[in-house]
Amino acid sequence: MDVCALCRDRGIVLQGDVAVPCRCSLQKSIRQRLADSNLPRNLISCNFAKFDFNYYSKSCLDPVKGISFYQSACRAYRAARDFVQAFLRDPYTDGLIFTGQVGSGKTFLACCIANALLEQRKELLFVVVPDLLDKIRSTFDGQRQGEVDLTEQDITDAAREVPLLFLDDLGAHNYTDWTKNKLYSILNYRLNECLPTVITTNISLEDLEGYLGRRTTSRLFQMCRPYRLLVEVDIRLIRRQAREAG
Repeated sequence: MDVCALCRDRGIVLQGDVAVPCRCSLQKSIRQRLADSNLPRNLISCNFAKFDFNYYSKSCLDPVKGISFYQSACRAYRAARDFVQAFLRDPYTDGLIFTGQVGSGKTFLACCIANALLEQRKELLFVVVPDLLDKIRSTFDGQRQGEVDLTEQDITDAAREVPLLFLDDLGAHNYTDWTKNKLYSILNYRLNECLPTVITTNISLEDLEGYLGRRTTSRLFQMCRPYRLLVEVDIRLIRRQAREAG
């Protein structure tokens, strides 16, 4: 992990004769609290060795690409592994967007990337999009009641400025103008600063604009390379049935 140029990772800086918390320390604390240890508890152990290609059919074809589900999964897997190496060489590399229906392995593959980079002590933030938006909204009630812990700006800046951001479940939700503007603000900042983002969504590339608007979708296409994961049956359902049968 890079050493802070202001405090040299001591966590404090001097303002005159007074020691105050460094901005990097505050931001790291915010990211940790916002992400709840960065990754969902059940996905902390995800790694590339556990990615199971048996879930992806070699006979069913992707109607868009004309290749098998298995071939599509292989492409996404290779892209994920290549991204890890690219980020280690240059943290300003292109991001990724994984599309596909619910239960197709998108979040698992994204977490494989996150865990591989956490092992290399890289700083990242993993957030579920609806949870991120809920946390921003929750600051409004705190401001009205005079009990502000984290402000809207704190949370937005944490997502905008982290070296690597994971946006999980950019799904088919009810995106209001407010939520579209929040997502645009985060993604536009990251695009301008060349900060990579890894995104998972159950919305097809063709339908994204209808949910997110042209401005946000345009940014996504500029900053992320798209890959599809397709399955015949929800992987989570298959795993549950296997556990119950055992």
